[in-house]
Amino acid sequence: AAAGLSYVGAYVINTYKSYDNFLQDKYALLPAAIIICVAVVMFIIGLIGCCATFRESRVGLGLFLAIILVIFIAEVSAFVLGFVYREKVKTDVQGTMRSVFEKYDGRSPESTVVDYLQEQLHCCGVKNYSDWTTTQWFNSTGNNSVPLSCCRQDMKNCTGRLDQPQEL
Repeated sequence: AAAGLSYVGAYVINTYKSYDNFLQDKYALLPAAIIICVAVVMFIIGLIGCCATFRESRVGLGLFLAIILVIFIAEVSAFVLGFVYREKVKTDVQGTMRSVFEKYDGRSPESTVVDYLQEQLHCCGVKNYSDWTTTQWFNSTGNNSVPLSCCRQDMKNCTGRLDQPQEL
């Protein structure tokens, strides 16, 4: 289990590199760091449990049970906090994404990240393609279209025009 959690933590950190412009909060990597720390602690606790079982030590097994109970309580607390604050996280991420979309110009590194995000997640805008109508880029182009990264990948001749939403 510790190896699996270590992999998940490393995967989250690696994935963060692709989306770091959208997650400008300095605590965005905190969950990944916590996952890796939990993996290390789980490895140590597993080692204590194995040694206590091998030696048939009642004190060691009691310590192991107490540690497992504390971990269970911490997991339940984390679940409850995640459930309570899920809307705050959602609104924070959407606000950050809107600000990045506002800076879109088609040439800057932030624009490249927006294009990458839309292509990888098969989406357009923060909620849908109509989010683009309020951006400076949309108003400056004057051609009533969204970036080509909004186009469905199976559409070969997509122009990004809003009068053809089936292509987006």
